[in-house]
Amino acid sequence: MIYNSIEYAMFVPIVFFFYWYIFGNNLKLQNIILLVASYVFYGWWDYRFLTLIIFSSVVDYSVGLGLEFYKKVYIRRSLLMISLLVNLGMLAVFKYYNFFILSFATAANTVGWEINPDRLNIILPVGISFYTFQTLSYSIDVYRKKINHSNDPIAFFAFVGFFPQLVAGPIERASNLLPQFLKSRRFNYSKSVDGLRQILWGLFKKVVIADNCAIVVNNIFDNYSGYSGMVLLLGAIFFSFQIYADFSGYSDIAIGTARLFGFNIMRNFSFPYFSRDIAEFWRCWHISLSTWFRDYVYIPIGGSHGSIFVQIRNILIIFVVSGMWHGANWTFVLWGLLNALYFIPLLLRKKNRLNTEVVAKGKYLPSIKEAIQIMITFVMVSLAWVFFRADNLKHAFNYLYRLFSYQTFFFTEIDLKMLRRMTAGTDIIYILLFIIFMLVFEWWQREKQHALEFYGTSLNIVSRWGLFYSIAFFILWFGGTQQDFIYFQF
Repeated sequence: MIYNSIEYAMFVPIVFFFYWYIFGNNLKLQNIILLVASYVFYGWWDYRFLTLIIFSSVVDYSVGLGLEFYKKVYIRRSLLMISLLVNLGMLAVFKYYNFFILSFATAANTVGWEINPDRLNIILPVGISFYTFQTLSYSIDVYRKKINHSNDPIAFFAFVGFFPQLVAGPIERASNLLPQFLKSRRFNYSKSVDGLRQILWGLFKKVVIADNCAIVVNNIFDNYSGYSGMVLLLGAIFFSFQIYADFSGYSDIAIGTARLFGFNIMRNFSFPYFSRDIAEFWRCWHISLSTWFRDYVYIPIGGSHGSIFVQIRNILIIFVVSGMWHGANWTFVLWGLLNALYFIPLLLRKKNRLNTEVVAKGKYLPSIKEAIQIMITFVMVSLAWVFFRADNLKHAFNYLYRLFSYQTFFFTEIDLKMLRRMTAGTDIIYILLFIIFMLVFEWWQREKQHALEFYGTSLNIVSRWGLFYSIAFFILWFGGTQQDFIYFQF
């Protein structure tokens, strides 16, 4: 069941009705309906995957109880190790086993060792990278005594499986989300309306921009050898907007849906393409993952303290691990490494915390310097995205080679003919106009939590409703062919 589907459009109102109108005065029953709904939602892909999320929940709930009961250090460490081994072990088996065993075999074969390992014939469970990190944060925080363990298994299981953010985040912390399952919730009209607005904006980005960009991007990346550099540049730029509209659109829908049920989950994107340097970009992109790695990996290994060598080592570790989290492919490793190389000069010059305020705060336009910084950062990020999108390293390097070596600055007649044929039914001009509309509107709202948040603005009710109806029309009329969310594969 995906967010931009008829099934989900029917599923949410049904759950909403039972949650508020049937069980609205009973916290325990509200949590039960959320738990059941979450398992139905997750099992819609493959009911067999439910065993994994239930197993992970049982393990970490039990670990939490044990950490509260036992006081001896070695027992507490052993319990934490169980949580780490179970959750990371699931990732290792389902996500990384084939990658590492085949990589080892390839390396061995290059030096003359004949190794033909058996691959595991398994499917990657949807969202496993997200909910395992969410349950791990609970065990680690209980171990660190930052939060208390949960005595309510229904609330804990509902926290792990909370369907709005289950399969692609945001990766919530137990300290923020779990307490919300333990306190009484009352329907809040203003919060629900704001949630619906955020859902509408998320659907627009996903259905109108990301799904239409996907058609163009897929055609260009799959047939890059026949295009000039200008078309390949267009493909890289379109993928930059595809992945942003796709993933931030998902996050908007997730956060908005959670608000319908009275929950506040963390922001995952803060208009990252308005960033003035790569450090600011990573503070604004996939915030829940970036802060997770910061708190549970980067700071424990030393963070920005120590010698220059240690600081560089830590940056390399955090970005490479982040790349590996995204997928079992060397393209993701190199993508992470490239972002680390972007980041290190800022660290060495102590300018990685230079741009922490909203760009051009209180102003209509950025300064010339800020505009140039934004464009340079976007180009750097877009080039790195080529590795993220490519099928393998050879694909990525060949794509970049052709981009910079063959007719980079103009279209050929062959390009235009091939684009028209391969993107039949998808007007690139319309996509560009919608991208511009998104950027202009998000620039205007960049000091807000999301683009359709209108608290404290001067936009009158007629203009607001006109905007809502226009966006709904765009979704219905210009929505592209339904595509899965990119981050579902992670």
